Amino acid sequence: MDDEKIEIETFSDEETFALGRQMGRQAAPGDIICLSGDLGTGKTIFAKGFAAGLGISEPVSSPTFTIVQEYEEGRIPFYHFDVYRIADPSEMEEIGFDDYLFGDGVCLIEWAEIIKEVLPENVISVSIFKDVDKGFDYRRLVITDHSGRSLELGGSGI
Repeated sequence: MDDEKIEIETFSDEETFALGRQMGRQAAPGDIICLSGDLGTGKTIFAKGFAAGLGISEPVSSPTFTIVQEYEEGRIPFYHFDVYRIADPSEMEEIGFDDYLFGDGVCLIEWAEIIKEVLPENVISVSIFKDVDKGFDYRRLVITDHSGRSLELGGSGI
């Protein structure tokens, strides 16, 4: 089966948030969302929208110093990772990473490319790119679904 690939352009933080929210609404237990993109591309804005789509109303911030932040108030548990400071992927074992990946919640991992060696194959990858020539708030998001599920993105929710 071929992986599904979708490209979406957003032109504001609100649109990037809305795309995250749309994906959060579709998320299912066991989903692993891998975010990549340079600093300032909107990974955390997307993550906040994703959390909102799960029904989480508490503030969401990037867990840069704690590696993982757990949110239980939504319709399914949400595990938000920021692995920017991980020096070696084997460090993930120390925090019980497999328990999160194969648990009953959904994982969203910022800077996932740093730990690609310890990730399963069935992830949904979201790569975020800026292009200042198209505007300061312009983003191009490339979503590749390796999970076998069919994502429905775009339309009026964005």
